[in-house]
Amino acid sequence: MNATKIEWVKNPDGTQGYTINPVKGLCPMACSYCYARAMYKRFKWNPEIRFDNSWVTALAKIKKPSRIFVGSTMELFGDWIKPEWMLSIFADIRYFPQHTFIFLTKQPQNLIKWSPFPRNYWVGVTATDGDMFVKAMDCLLEVKAEIKFISFEPLLNWHIEAYILEGGLKAQQLDWLIIGAQTKPYKPPKIEWVQEIELAAAKAKIPIFEKDNLQPLLGRELIQEMPK
Repeated sequence: MNATKIEWVKNPDGTQGYTINPVKGLCPMACSYCYARAMYKRFKWNPEIRFDNSWVTALAKIKKPSRIFVGSTMELFGDWIKPEWMLSIFADIRYFPQHTFIFLTKQPQNLIKWSPFPRNYWVGVTATDGDMFVKAMDCLLEVKAEIKFISFEPLLNWHIEAYILEGGLKAQQLDWLIIGAQTKPYKPPKIEWVQEIELAAAKAKIPIFEKDNLQPLLGRELIQEMPK
């Protein structure tokens, strides 16, 4: 388990939170922009997908309430994850009710299998384009979690009508939106895409977190709100 540089993984006191990876190996999602996949290839790490609960011992040493991103290098809701692994992860997390555990997936259709989630879970879906956003919203309708969010990171394409976006955000009652650019290679979204999403979020009264990599695009002080 490590303290993370991911900007939006912040503890309640504003310090940086942590990441844990209970499942290790080369993620089959094979996203072209995945930093973890690039590191596996660069350093020739073991690509075998395997369960590793060594994070439990490390987490037990953290006493102050913290926020922990679970599965930062692996899609935990993919069909390649054994159900008993997920059951073990959730069982171990129950011993740490003082912490908040953040899950983020590109496989939102599988979230319903584990719903309802405990109160100290935040559950998010990555949407890099309009099609993924629509799928995410459909799937999240049936999911029960204390905090539900969408991560537009990286935002690679966008073609959703403004009224559909605004209506969807209000109907879903999302708690948070994250927006970011592709970093390696750097590929910022169009500024009008960001503005459209943020306008709809403002109307729906949803907090927004702009990642630092949007600074060159926006050229202003970033909005970095956390869920209420």
